[in-house]
Amino acid sequence: MPAITTLPATAERWDDVQHALSGGGDGRSCQCAWFTLTNAEFDHTSVDERRDLLHGEVQADPPPGLVAYVDGEAAGWVRAGPRTIQRRIARTRAIITSTPQPLDDDSVWAITCFVARKEHRGLGLNAALLRAAVDLARDHGARVIEAYPVDTSIGHVPPNDLYHGALSTFLAAGFTETAVTKPGRPLVALEL
Repeated sequence: MPAITTLPATAERWDDVQHALSGGGDGRSCQCAWFTLTNAEFDHTSVDERRDLLHGEVQADPPPGLVAYVDGEAAGWVRAGPRTIQRRIARTRAIITSTPQPLDDDSVWAITCFVARKEHRGLGLNAALLRAAVDLARDHGARVIEAYPVDTSIGHVPPNDLYHGALSTFLAAGFTETAVTKPGRPLVALEL
């Protein structure tokens, strides 16, 4: 079994962030900006502009996420941070009506996006990234972590929809299902 490690996505690891995002799915074009921008903003930004936005985020504290490494190679990514920074959440009706947490509370964090390079899928990257994201949130004063995963037990889920993470991964990490935002899409939470 390969060695999996995780590290914060900092400016020094920028090339690793880009490598992790470029290995399959929409990571390369999205640059993990989907949850930080409104629909209109996302539609009117180029990949280069989204990359610049993410580059600015990795220079801040806390970092916007973590990078997973398999035997030293950047292999995966997770976005984790205060929910208030991920502005799309406060504009998503299904989440607004399902969360019991105040939308303006900086102590509520959200884990919203996973990327695993194709050649490293099936190794447990998302579980390792999730554990590290919980630690990151705890270390930065989060009170609650929310996520909006996909329930893969209900049938086939296209690979590009799995960027939300799988419900089973969150449940195994101690999250509880608190609401269903729409069929197959629960809201899960972990109190810290």
